[in-house]
Amino acid sequence: MPKLIKQQEIDLIEKTVSNFVNGATGSELLAQLNGQVHIRTLQRRLAQLIKSGKLRVTGAGKSRRYAIIPAGTETTLKVVANITPDSVPVEYSIPITAEANQVRQYVQQKIQYRQPVAYERSFLENYQPNQTFYLPEAIRKKFSQEGKLDHAFDANSTYTKQILARLLIDLSWNSSRLEGNTYSLLETEHLLVEGKEAEGKNRFETQMILNHKAAINFLASNNKIIDFNAFIILNLHALLADELLGNSAACGRLRSIPVGISRTVYHPPEIPQIIEECFYKILQKASEIKDPFEQAFFSMVHLPYLQPFEDVNKRVSRLAANIPFMKYHLCPLSFIHVPEEAYIEGTLGVYECRRVELLRDVFIFAYERSIKEYAVLQHTLGEPDPFRFRYRQKIKEIVASVVIKKLDKQAAALFIKEWAEHNLSEHDRAEFITVIETELLTLTEGNIARYKLSLAQFSDWQKKWNFF
Repeated sequence: MPKLIKQQEIDLIEKTVSNFVNGATGSELLAQLNGQVHIRTLQRRLAQLIKSGKLRVTGAGKSRRYAIIPAGTETTLKVVANITPDSVPVEYSIPITAEANQVRQYVQQKIQYRQPVAYERSFLENYQPNQTFYLPEAIRKKFSQEGKLDHAFDANSTYTKQILARLLIDLSWNSSRLEGNTYSLLETEHLLVEGKEAEGKNRFETQMILNHKAAINFLASNNKIIDFNAFIILNLHALLADELLGNSAACGRLRSIPVGISRTVYHPPEIPQIIEECFYKILQKASEIKDPFEQAFFSMVHLPYLQPFEDVNKRVSRLAANIPFMKYHLCPLSFIHVPEEAYIEGTLGVYECRRVELLRDVFIFAYERSIKEYAVLQHTLGEPDPFRFRYRQKIKEIVASVVIKKLDKQAAALFIKEWAEHNLSEHDRAEFITVIETELLTLTEGNIARYKLSLAQFSDWQKKWNFF
């Protein structure tokens, strides 16, 4: 029997798996192949088919089954995550394409089943600015229309100061949360606005959030000259990594030592010369990209993939993604409502498969949520927000109930969540919760009249609300 070449083996195995409607075990495939493919070759080829998104895997050990993933369908990623104030779990649905689901199927396997991979320089080299696009044209056009701010991003204007004040809290909290930080949104607001550290949190978590504030202020104050250049990116790292690295000299410097990454079989480059060359190539290509949304997503893909710094690489990429938005007066990206696990899986897809589809769909979800969030703030300076207008009476009632009941942050978050689940459609729940949280954060003696609250009621509630 003539020896099969690699592609013939892959095609034969894929065809054989497709004969099993409910998937097949390795033993069943070996029997069906009837000696045409050796067992170790079969194992390697199955791993390749899984990695390329052609197969999905269920079960483990002898019960492990392989099945074909149908192409051209869209699915929904449902994630229950602690991404509301004070860590009350809420379920979020992220629409993902069939290709993104293929990536997710691969990275969700146990780590021992995933094939170790090294940095592939061609992944960067093959990207041609303004010719290669990770984001679909329809998405880029949609964002360019919906993401426009009503005013230019002028750090001295009242409008920009309000946007920046909200971004400082939202992005500092969400970016830190994606790193496992346990500060709540309300605790983050107290830290950044009033300088109050939350009880029960370690110094590392507090420093991480304060570093985000410093880095965001750095971008805002340099908004007229910010770009993808070494000065901006290295200083972003220095600010985000301040007091968080064992080697303080590594802040704002490209790494010269190997690094390992948890939860992955990916190995970043170790040779300093290659790290430096690729870092500057990333900056060059990013600065050449004309579309701001493609530019933002490109940085989220390639900076973490290279791992140019000893640590804090993903945080740098998330803030760097906001460079074109500040530069071109677009809605900022705050990663609001992005579940940590979805973000991690998307990043692992880049690391291990050099595929951007899952991270792309998470990015699209994240920017859509940011547009909705900052549209609310814009409308407070102009015409009423349609969502708030539709629920205006219920918003007033829920805010008033929280105050009258003297609920603390944990109890309030649970009360709001339970009310939304019992009274609103799944489509409106997350946005309604966000609106109520925002109202509570901005409640003062000067605006309680619109909720028909007395000063005594507000004062009694504040004692409970601000108690840590």
